[in-house]
Amino acid sequence: MAANNRRMSGKKGAQVGSGGQRRRGLEGKGPTPPAEMRKGHAKQRAANAKVRRAQGRPQQRRGGKASSELVVGRNPVVEALREGVPASTLYVQQFIDNDERVREALQLAAERGGINLMEAPRPELDRMTNGLNHQGLVLQVPPYEYAHPEDLADAAYDEGEDPLIVALDGVTDPRNLGAVVRSVSAFGGHGVVVPERRAAGMTAGAWKTSAGTAARTPVARATNLTRALESYKKAGIVVVGLAADGEAELGDLEALQGPVVIVVGSEGKGLSRLVGETCDFRVRIPMPGGAESLNAGVAAGIVLYEAARRRS
Repeated sequence: MAANNRRMSGKKGAQVGSGGQRRRGLEGKGPTPPAEMRKGHAKQRAANAKVRRAQGRPQQRRGGKASSELVVGRNPVVEALREGVPASTLYVQQFIDNDERVREALQLAAERGGINLMEAPRPELDRMTNGLNHQGLVLQVPPYEYAHPEDLADAAYDEGEDPLIVALDGVTDPRNLGAVVRSVSAFGGHGVVVPERRAAGMTAGAWKTSAGTAARTPVARATNLTRALESYKKAGIVVVGLAADGEAELGDLEALQGPVVIVVGSEGKGLSRLVGETCDFRVRIPMPGGAESLNAGVAAGIVLYEAARRRS
């Protein structure tokens, strides 16, 4: 009977319901969190980089040192001093014929300061240069201090900017490296990455071609370029490789507006297989004139200009 009364009553008993979930689903999720708290945002990455440094990570890890270098001969020495190539010691042969190039070299070294002037007998200079025609002048260039690839991205985020980095794959001409450094500096990039082996390094020739910009544009050296690119990708940076048979044209690439690494291969072989497979995009530069390829310095300059135009 009690059961019948409950059935006939107008009151509803316990029923299976939503448990209030529908009502909660209609409620707002609150204000949008600040950029520093949004996952993947550039400001959050910059904040994380600062935290890592505050926890004791060295602010700048080194990518190693190059070996010291000798610039040999009167004209090369004078040109290196004119272009601001770093130098530690200028060796001058005893009883040298004092022509205007010797006088200019001595004057430039004295004006720059920090360069030791050493007089040495001819046999000693012959030994130092392995018998090269030094003409009585030898300039010692100190080892270059390479940055670490990750430091280039961290420095960009510290400035509140998306990284714009150029990586060189198989580029062996130091003049091409110097030209790329100059373009990176001109278009607001954050540095250049080169492999440790089988690649051009920051020699006196690269310094000269950079026209002084190497003093303010860091060059990082990677033990393994493919792994360095994969590390960039894990950090949310898009890796774009330049290739004559690329699937996309440069003008269609929206990725240049964000954090990006531009990978440039050698003029003859292009990108190596592993590096090409690591890239998120393979992009071609349209060339209506019919040229088959561009050297690394020119290709990098074109892409850096396009990136700077989109970011302005």
